[in-house]
Amino acid sequence: MVRTGRAPTLKEIADRAGVHVSTASRVLRQPEPVDGWSASALRVRELATELGYQRNMWAASLRTRKTATLGVVMPRLTDGVVATTYQGIESAATTAGYSVLLSSPPDDLDAQRSAIELLAGRQVDGLLLSSIHIPGRNFVDSLPPGTPPILTLTRHGDAGLPFVGGDDYRGGYLAAQHFIERGYVDAAIITGPGHASTARDRVRGFLAAFSDARIPVPSHRVVASSFDVEGGVEAGRTLLSERDRPRAIFGVTDTIAIGVLGVARDFYLSVPEDVAVIGYNDIPVAAQLPVALTTVRSPAQLIGATAVQRLLDLVSGREVESVRLPVELIARSTT
Repeated sequence: MVRTGRAPTLKEIADRAGVHVSTASRVLRQPEPVDGWSASALRVRELATELGYQRNMWAASLRTRKTATLGVVMPRLTDGVVATTYQGIESAATTAGYSVLLSSPPDDLDAQRSAIELLAGRQVDGLLLSSIHIPGRNFVDSLPPGTPPILTLTRHGDAGLPFVGGDDYRGGYLAAQHFIERGYVDAAIITGPGHASTARDRVRGFLAAFSDARIPVPSHRVVASSFDVEGGVEAGRTLLSERDRPRAIFGVTDTIAIGVLGVARDFYLSVPEDVAVIGYNDIPVAAQLPVALTTVRSPAQLIGATAVQRLLDLVSGREVESVRLPVELIARSTT
């Protein structure tokens, strides 16, 4: 075959390789070579690469009524944990032969709904939603007919959608156990926003561990905040300004905990001698702080990859159960 300046057709590739067109099509639908391929299949791949074959995704989508595209709605993409989760999504999608359309709206229900409708209009085969709010049932019920299958990740809601995330209840429990084992029983918790199941589950686990140990956590020591450093600073000032300030503070994200560490520095408090601090997620900077942060590590990249696998099961019509992946406490200098 002589290169003509145009991309070769699938039939031309098949003829050159000496296989049927359907065989060549099956081979070229795979994103990577598969172990055990025949010599003919490998020849199809070699010819496609050599001759610059490009699969016509538009024509393929007309035949299959699928676009091999997944939609992702993920706010706060500048957050290190969110970005790591997205890396897991994109890597797993690419391996499965799918592309990803990403929308990163504000963490707001109206913006979220608009993002879903936009992606559904692009005819994605399935949707990953990381920003679902509690409560979420009315929101999901209001989605237009024809919305593709949805799987939630990181956060779960009350809408009956399958979910993939870390075991946040267990993570909160581990943080409290760590304080108790080290004698930090005069504790407080900075909870993050109430609409996020991640925050709620970590708070529930933390308070359950103290309850199991029969150690009270007064209501004024449970302080709401945003998820960011500023939220940690504001809540940290409230707690550490008290005359009977707590000896230990759990922030439900590392960024909240970093805000608390800044307040402790400003108040000339030593960590952990005057106040011990635990965060959550184990962002890369946590281990590099002047006083390395004790935290609960959640498998962000694995959450993203697992969510893609489960969503593709949904797209294929299979039933999917929710998954909570294990977390672990990483003890460092702040405790």
